[in-house]
Amino acid sequence: MTPPNPSWVKSSYSSQDGGNCLEWSPASATATHIVPVRDSKLTDSAILTPNAHAWASFIGAVKGGQFGA
Repeated sequence: MTPPNPSWVKSSYSSQDGGNCLEWSPASATATHIVPVRDSKLTDSAILTPNAHAWASFIGAVKGGQFGA
């Protein structure tokens, strides 16, 4: 469950040139253990809401190079 007005923060892994922009809500994640994630360029689109454990596993896999380019 995402709070009605989450405070969004751009991911440190997003590029600064306007592409590949991901935002998440750390305050919501802390409060609910659900990590709201969205595309910063499409703010009215769907919000992904994995639980904190699933999100941490995904980030670990990305950092570990488990996904192809």
